Amino acid sequence: TPKNFINMLWKNRHLIIAFAKREVASRYKGSFLGIIWSFVNPLMMLTIYTFVFSVIFKAKWQPGVESSKVEFALTLFCGLIAFNLFSELANKSPFLIISNQNYVKKVVFPLEILPVSTLLSILVHFGISLLVLLCGQLAFFHSLSSTIILLPIVLLPLLFFSLAISYLLASLGVYIRDISYTIGIIINILFFLTPVFYPVSAVPEYFQTFMYLNPLTFLVESFRLVIIWNSMPNLLELGYWIIGTFALLLACYAWFMTTRRGFSDVI
Repeated sequence: TPKNFINMLWKNRHLIIAFAKREVASRYKGSFLGIIWSFVNPLMMLTIYTFVFSVIFKAKWQPGVESSKVEFALTLFCGLIAFNLFSELANKSPFLIISNQNYVKKVVFPLEILPVSTLLSILVHFGISLLVLLCGQLAFFHSLSSTIILLPIVLLPLLFFSLAISYLLASLGVYIRDISYTIGIIINILFFLTPVFYPVSAVPEYFQTFMYLNPLTFLVESFRLVIIWNSMPNLLELGYWIIGTFALLLACYAWFMTTRRGFSDVI
């Protein structure tokens, strides 16, 4: 139930934060620049995208529409940030339990916090990439969209959906070890079927319906609407997505809690 899930988060909040901090610290452990790499990586990506698409390809997000030379790069980078939040968590999820086998044997340890703490650590890097994007907007356009205040609401279904898939994959990763290879292939396919490098309008109308069967299509487009295009998302549709993804999260959480009873036997 929603109450049980929320109670779990509140009861283990300190442990979740501690594990998230450990995950962030371990990511750059031993490196000279440390967490500064979290700023360097997205900054380099944004610089490369801007050069390649504005200088070499002279690409525009909407052909025939007059736009800034760097608009394509910023629009692409925005979609990439949203997609990477999901893909990074999905890639890590099959290993969450099997890489923490010492906690499985401890009955009192809440294994259900692992997907949440991992998502929290990914959100740190997501926030840094978002900051780089906003700085890019200020540098090139000298303003930010007013609809950015809706970002927390738009972000909710993406977080719920990502966490739901994480719980599902974390559980399956214990029983089906090949899932880690399968999910890598699926994410690569989703990357090209999600409008990260192109708008949905560029896809033939017949196939646009199939594109929206991919949940990430709506989530990435909504993210881009409020940050880049200064446009209001469809609030009714967004509300449905928030309710639907939260229901999916509760279902996957229940699945995880049910299947965790056999983790120690398999591991």
